[in-house]
Amino acid sequence: MHHSFFKRYFFIFLLLAAVTARAQQPAPPPPVEIIRADSLSLKKADDSTNLTVLVGNVIMKQGATTFKCDRCVRNDRTLTFEAWGNVHINDSDTTNIYSGHLRYLIDKQVAYLDKNVKLTDGHATLTTPDLEYNMTTNIATYKNGGKIVNQRTVITSKEALYYTDLKDVYFKKNVLVNDPGYRITTDSLWYNTENRMARFIALTHIKDSTNASIDTRDGYYNLKNGDARFGQRPLINDGKGVTVEADQVSLDQGFAKAEGNAVVIDTLRKTTIIGNLIYQNRVTEAILATLKPLMIIQQGGDSIFITADTLFSAKLTDLYVVSPALGGDSIQIKPDSLKGQKQDSLGAKPAAGSKGIAAAPPVQEVKDAPASLKSMAKDSTAKVDTLPVAIIKAPVAQSKQKTLPRPPSGNPQHKAVVRDSVPEKAIADIPRALEKSTRDTLTKTAAKTNSSSKGAAARDSTNRYFEAFHNVRIYSDSLQAVCDSLFYSFKDSTFRLYQDPVVWGKASQITGDTIMLFTKNKQIHRFEAYTHGFMVNHLEDQAYNQVTATRMEGYFTNGNMDSVRAKGNAECIYYAQDADSAYIGVNQTKSDILDAYFSNKQLNKVVLRTDASGTLYPLKDKSPEEMRLSDFKWREAERPKTKYELMQ
Repeated sequence: MHHSFFKRYFFIFLLLAAVTARAQQPAPPPPVEIIRADSLSLKKADDSTNLTVLVGNVIMKQGATTFKCDRCVRNDRTLTFEAWGNVHINDSDTTNIYSGHLRYLIDKQVAYLDKNVKLTDGHATLTTPDLEYNMTTNIATYKNGGKIVNQRTVITSKEALYYTDLKDVYFKKNVLVNDPGYRITTDSLWYNTENRMARFIALTHIKDSTNASIDTRDGYYNLKNGDARFGQRPLINDGKGVTVEADQVSLDQGFAKAEGNAVVIDTLRKTTIIGNLIYQNRVTEAILATLKPLMIIQQGGDSIFITADTLFSAKLTDLYVVSPALGGDSIQIKPDSLKGQKQDSLGAKPAAGSKGIAAAPPVQEVKDAPASLKSMAKDSTAKVDTLPVAIIKAPVAQSKQKTLPRPPSGNPQHKAVVRDSVPEKAIADIPRALEKSTRDTLTKTAAKTNSSSKGAAARDSTNRYFEAFHNVRIYSDSLQAVCDSLFYSFKDSTFRLYQDPVVWGKASQITGDTIMLFTKNKQIHRFEAYTHGFMVNHLEDQAYNQVTATRMEGYFTNGNMDSVRAKGNAECIYYAQDADSAYIGVNQTKSDILDAYFSNKQLNKVVLRTDASGTLYPLKDKSPEEMRLSDFKWREAERPKTKYELMQ
């Protein structure tokens, strides 16, 4: 009884399985209908094979697919047919395929074409020696080389899969993309013929018409508008000596954004910028770096390391213009960058207690701070996305003398908001400091006057400057410094330090409202400190040599202080030594002008030039704590000790 029960249910199970399997089987393909032919004949190849021969203007149809040819032979046993001469397949009125010969599997709905095969879907045209096309999946495959032309873009490869319903093509082996603006070489590539989007899945090399190149392993490139996003540490080379590398790089309408351990290397000027977020204007070549940026200026064995909340670099000619009124060889601030700001002559004497560099002497080259830098210097607690504004301005007229603006009262902030990663838009918002103004070129008259000068500037490796904003720290083996903002011109190799700057050289410290550091042969050569200049030379314990004046100018030799001239209400405290270098007393002097000379990193001699007065105290009568000039402050705790501190 149990055996009979088991057999009954086993039979029911098999019956259900058979029904389910039949239900899951795909529906049989529709038959091939003969629509027309000039002639039709039947032939018997053997006892089991019947052939239908169609000749002249042959038209057949299977479902939504139409076949046309000059001659066709259909085999009813193998369910195949072959066609020759002007073969044309129209699939669902969207895909058209042409060839000289076709072999078609009726039951599988797969076509094998050869002899000058061409496929078009309304967006692109594919040509290849032979092609396989599946009517059920709408996938075309070639394995012996092919070419796709999409408007002005031509793509060739050894193999490819063309998903005609999705307009996607998967190219493999020796892929080459030729476009009027780009040339792409890779081993594998996804490309959409409708939106002209290329997606990278293997090591890919891209080169544009300006000789710039990109190497990437991941990302996409919109060949329609140039928007792109690259991942897995792409490398961009602008063809002019500047490379950009980061975890991810985006391109959008002439701008590049590098995110995650980004590195920008300028081999021409031997500088390196490192940051977690770096923007580049690919038209003006301006660069802005935030999120712990670091700049390295290579100078032999004593490179200079600079860090700040924000670093900005651009062409000097985008900030200054050559002035025909000054003989054609002098540079002045672009007047429009001064709009709405009071101006002081550089030769004017500063008011008592004023800050800035208004007392700086006239110079032949650029030696003054631009408004864009000083506009950022008021609020040292500002966020890192506070960006310079005046640097994007362009001139509307030329001034007749070099001028320096006072800091504006405002401190505008502009946040760089980044949208989600979508193919339609790589970068949502560009920092205002990098935006290319519609007035960023000279007026027509000025442009004609300065055309030769601008051409020369474009080829000039010194046509560059950089600015640093907030919490600026500088380190080299021979010199260290901190300040709130900085400006450096490659034209005159001069650092301009603003807002409570401090400079240390070996055992010496220099402070002032503004300090300028001049380099020569890639070494610090001299300095100038304006308004409240103060120099301190540490001897031992609490003993310090000190010099203060309205203005100070000093010279370095091999990184060591050599001499200092103090002018304007100069005061000095220094420890006098005898011929055996033994201290014999402490001297406190005043003079309108005094010169201080150093030896072995210590103050050795002071020469009073005019209106001198002073007192020499025995060492026992004055403790080191008593011998302090007004505003004395030893700021050694702020001094960067190593370059690695700047990288933290």
